[in-house]
Amino acid sequence: MEVGSDFRHWDELIPDALGLIFSNLTLQEILTVIPRVCQSWNKAVLGPYCWQEIDIEDWSNRCEPHHLDRMLETLIARSCGSLRKLSVSGLQNDRIFSHIADHAGSLQILRLPRSEISDSIVEKTAGRLSNITFLDLSYCGKISFRALETIGKNCKMLVALCRNMHPLDTAGKPLLDDEACAIATTMPRLKHLEMAYHLISTGSALQILSSCHELEFLDLRGCWDVKLEDKFLKEKYPKLKVLGPLVLDYYERNEWEDCSDFSDASDYLAWEFVAGELDDYYDDDDDESYAEMWDGEERLDQLELRFYEGLGHHEDAGGVGWPPSP
Repeated sequence: MEVGSDFRHWDELIPDALGLIFSNLTLQEILTVIPRVCQSWNKAVLGPYCWQEIDIEDWSNRCEPHHLDRMLETLIARSCGSLRKLSVSGLQNDRIFSHIADHAGSLQILRLPRSEISDSIVEKTAGRLSNITFLDLSYCGKISFRALETIGKNCKMLVALCRNMHPLDTAGKPLLDDEACAIATTMPRLKHLEMAYHLISTGSALQILSSCHELEFLDLRGCWDVKLEDKFLKEKYPKLKVLGPLVLDYYERNEWEDCSDFSDASDYLAWEFVAGELDDYYDDDDDESYAEMWDGEERLDQLELRFYEGLGHHEDAGGVGWPPSP
């Protein structure tokens, strides 16, 4: 670089700036190309700057359970306590949930649909999730009102909760208002609540409305016993958008913005590569071996990792259709 030039070398950028730039690349490029460019880029990739948001929900739907635990442990370790968002589906045990809670100091958005976690582990660890603002526990069949009550008492910053059920899991069962009551009594700051296909009564729905004064969106699809007249809702809660109880193919949420951010970009990642150690700087001799690793891997699945952008900067949720099958 010429003396007096206004331009700086890329390797002189601070690590968090590099991490933000690298987040626009494919995951394969981040893990196989960027670390070989120079020491500073390798350090940025191995540090927490690229791992503040981890979304492996699609990948976790297809992976082996023991691979999922190891994947989470590896990626959480690399975040070095800076993890702001985690999206993963199908946790198979309480141990890995406890591990997530142990590293949740900065965690604000947590998606754990279809997970086999229990009331007892939630009750033991909820105190470590105090910074959570968005929580998705949809299709988690082993938790009950006990877990929701504990979460409400410990997660005072919670503004969005997804607790949808699958229609096949609730069909033919009697009304049960305990979860709705737990939400109403412990989560007064909610702005977004999804309770599709819950077996709740009109009374418990009204209890939620009267307790959660800041509520802006309420999903009641499939809650067939809830009877709320449109005129009543418009007069009493003019700012509230209610979806259901009838199931619609499409619903325009107007200006409501979901608390999670979804990207159309997808990357492919071999488990063996992610689980491997990246602590050493790569040299040119490694090119062929890593190329073979990517080309020969048969269990390539999608994995997305994105930087946290804050609750005020998220993509509009758009339309809502039939809830995804667990």
